[in-house]
Amino acid sequence: MSYNQQEEATLVALTDQLLRQTPPAHESAALEMADQLRQVIKYHEWRYYIKNNAVLGDTEFDKLFALLKNIEQQFDTTVTDDSPTQRVGSDLATDNQHTHLVPMLSLANSYDAQDLIDFDTQVRKLTGRESYEPISYCVEPKFDGGSISLVYQHGELVRAATRGNGVVGEDMTANARVIIGVPHKLKAQPAPKTLEVRGEALIRRDRFEQVNTQREKAGQQPFANPRNAATGGLRTKDPDDTAERLIDAMIYAVGAIDTDKPLFDTHAQSIATLQNLGFQTPADSISICTDIQEVIAHITAWEAQRDTYPYETDGMVVKVNDLHLQQLCGATGHHPRWAIAFKFKARQAITRLVGVDFQVGKTGNMTPVARLEPVALGGVTVSNVSLHNEDFITGKDIRIGDRVVVERAGDVIPYIKQSLPDIRTGDEQPVVFPQYCPSCASPVVKNEGEAAWRCVNTDCPAQAVQRMIFHVSKEAMDIEGLGPALVEKFYELGWVRNMADIYQIDYEAVAGLEGMGRKSAENLKAGIEKAKQQPISRLLNSLSIHQLGKKGSQLLAAEVSHVLDLTQWPLERYQAIHEFGPVLARNVFNYFAKPAHIGQLKRMESLGVNMQQTAEDHPAVANTEGPLAGKTILFTGTLTTMTREQAEKQAAAWGAQIASGVNKRLDILVVGEKAGSKLEKAQKLGTVNILTEAEFSMLGKNGA
Repeated sequence: MSYNQQEEATLVALTDQLLRQTPPAHESAALEMADQLRQVIKYHEWRYYIKNNAVLGDTEFDKLFALLKNIEQQFDTTVTDDSPTQRVGSDLATDNQHTHLVPMLSLANSYDAQDLIDFDTQVRKLTGRESYEPISYCVEPKFDGGSISLVYQHGELVRAATRGNGVVGEDMTANARVIIGVPHKLKAQPAPKTLEVRGEALIRRDRFEQVNTQREKAGQQPFANPRNAATGGLRTKDPDDTAERLIDAMIYAVGAIDTDKPLFDTHAQSIATLQNLGFQTPADSISICTDIQEVIAHITAWEAQRDTYPYETDGMVVKVNDLHLQQLCGATGHHPRWAIAFKFKARQAITRLVGVDFQVGKTGNMTPVARLEPVALGGVTVSNVSLHNEDFITGKDIRIGDRVVVERAGDVIPYIKQSLPDIRTGDEQPVVFPQYCPSCASPVVKNEGEAAWRCVNTDCPAQAVQRMIFHVSKEAMDIEGLGPALVEKFYELGWVRNMADIYQIDYEAVAGLEGMGRKSAENLKAGIEKAKQQPISRLLNSLSIHQLGKKGSQLLAAEVSHVLDLTQWPLERYQAIHEFGPVLARNVFNYFAKPAHIGQLKRMESLGVNMQQTAEDHPAVANTEGPLAGKTILFTGTLTTMTREQAEKQAAAWGAQIASGVNKRLDILVVGEKAGSKLEKAQKLGTVNILTEAEFSMLGKNGA
């Protein structure tokens, strides 16, 4: 699952609308709203779990979730099998997955004392306990990181996975072995035959500062917050990268256990057992409360001193301590009924919006950024907040000079929750988008169906810098040692003006820069040389073609043997690609029709950047047993029984590489109707096997 910029903007706008809604009274309206809620909730789960870059606060997300749940309870016809209320939010991003021994569920949320009292009432109803009978609760911090599962066989670590969708998780065993607090072998012997434990990957506050200091010294972009750094470290392909993030594993539960005799009867005892086995646990931070009122008092006291805790927390978790009572409570498909998360209030402050600046992105999108009177919020000083787009500003009626409520959504992302129109003085001014780009003074436009205003001048300096920053990023060419700050520095010095310049950096000059040195220059050179061999799907993604993302780049890369083949494609060829809409097809066609872009790509190729399709771009290229394994093939003329795209996909599935032209390296030319110069050239070479369309179709049966 992925979203382009237009889809994201639309869903963010829809989110704002839904946050102002109440459950509808009629079933037809309920069906429509439930569908909209599922769309936006899935999007925000994707931003949170997969992108590690949420655009919505926990409180607002929970409000959407509660609204959907309310509608589904009122109108059972609105419930679907894939509804977020029926399953756990997923962090799955690859096919390398493992099934958990016991499902890893989410938690129900509470926000005030009454919610906790209602929880206690439900527990008593499920367990048959009267109001005067004591129920012991275990209260522990709710860590703000990434959920993990560790599996041990006879005391040896054999598998680690993320929570995934709750049933299956993404494998991260190699990375788990370098995480602090993950024992490779359990201490206490004899160890359980099988043990699955659950915990959180997170980074201690002081270590997070240390990690960011090191990244800045290395010219890398600092991490936005500990959660993003930790969850990103679970998926990185290089365990050394994981180790450099100084991630801890805090283990807080037993998922499954196989032993000759029971080791514990309560949750608190299970935590002590995990501690004895060598795990890092929250044992020192757990409190056993004899009733729900004691739970409420403990949480109130904890929230007041949460900043003194060494890890980021966004609430407390309340669990029935007795494991037998837990079994009586049971679980839904989404959460256990014997536990609940109490969410701390999002930190808020009121300040004045003194102005709006406009930042130009890599594709020309202008993002309005609010300049605030600096305000202390959750331990940091906030002075700038993204306003996303024009729809966001008008939807919240935000004006320059307004007093605004600012939150750190999820205790991380500064967010303008609302303006306060009741206390306006009359001097406030509407936010007006500029008619000309603040970087290059070119006119800006807003296309129909898009939320953002855009500078359409591709030579815009701001766009050039942002394109290069994206080009070197992990999502694109992944050039280690070349972060945004260093790209901006090189641009200021006049060393780079476009992507091709990156591959012709003067490393001696780099070594002479303050804060760099020879070792940093050598590391940068190694990162650039490595990037030159990236598959063309990454290269295509790195070009910042408007609306062409990772998935579209992969689809495009599977269609060509050489990137410059795309310069010969008519518009119809792009439109024929499955999942390519007309706007994206036009954008890519226009990009490869511009001489400046073609020249830049040719220069990059001359500097060693890979332009050839690899097995990673098209799995069929790696088919060494197909009838066309190791052969190069080209199609010319009009095919009558299949499209050109279908023929090339079939050839690739049989192991062939699709050639871009007739030359001495071409093995097979398939000739359709009205074949022209390519046929004549192949006949002159005399080394090319020329086949009709029917003969090509028989290759799968007869071989080459």
